[in-house]
Amino acid sequence: MSAHHDKEHKPGEVPTTGHSWDGIEELDNPMPRWWLWTWYASIFWAVLYSIAYPAWPLINGATQGILGYNRVAELQSNIDKFTELNAPVREKLVKAELNEISDDAELQSFAKQSGAAVFKTWCAQCHGSGAGGNPGGYPNLLDDDWLWGGSVEDIHLTVTHGIRNTQSEEARFSMMPAFGEMLEKEDIDGVVHYVRQISGQEHDAALASAGETVFADNCSGCHAEDGTGDRSQGAPNLTDAIWLYGGDVASLTHTVTYARAGVMPAWNERLTEADIRSVAVYIHSLGGGE
Repeated sequence: MSAHHDKEHKPGEVPTTGHSWDGIEELDNPMPRWWLWTWYASIFWAVLYSIAYPAWPLINGATQGILGYNRVAELQSNIDKFTELNAPVREKLVKAELNEISDDAELQSFAKQSGAAVFKTWCAQCHGSGAGGNPGGYPNLLDDDWLWGGSVEDIHLTVTHGIRNTQSEEARFSMMPAFGEMLEKEDIDGVVHYVRQISGQEHDAALASAGETVFADNCSGCHAEDGTGDRSQGAPNLTDAIWLYGGDVASLTHTVTYARAGVMPAWNERLTEADIRSVAVYIHSLGGGE
């Protein structure tokens, strides 16, 4: 609640605004002169800035300003400058033998740093920012468990052509059949428990014993007789308890019954050869490379 007071203020006394809140009057002190000048200067600067630089949004863009400044053009100019500076070492990287890059400390350092940037831009969405993989078929790149091989040459080939895609005729390709269309449920249960047995997990011994024969007749052709897998076919090692889609009974049953068929794009259509080599070297250096 406010009230107006008609009493006159004494000479030298600061007048009030005429408002009162619960008996407390508001003094009408002038704003500090430094604050006013700062405010005026800010307004003046804002007007000059909006005239000189892009500032006011329009329907299809923004005002360009009389200086013609363009942040996108400046960014592209910086990118072009560093691309030109790095051109010699990128050319050297492309010409080098993949397995000899590590012998050149300067070249390897460049490849790892460049590859880290490529990985964070293009690969981290699936494999995680730390390359630890993600559930649902995105492998961990830090361990030493590789479907198609973990040498720098193997990694380069996988990145270049991808896996099970329709982009590259040289894509890594293998297809596990959906055994739910060929085996009875009890056979699938048996082979699941046999796989859990050879991977050192809790299992039903009777089911595992029956599943051993099912495995030998239907699975050993790709995963090897001892279950250690075959990298030439992208068939995983089933004895190490490292699972792309999960090693519990439910996950294994789903895998055997319906199969899995993850897809990785061919990156040679988006990345340069230097970028692919860099990211291959980077992945190889993370700890799991062979």
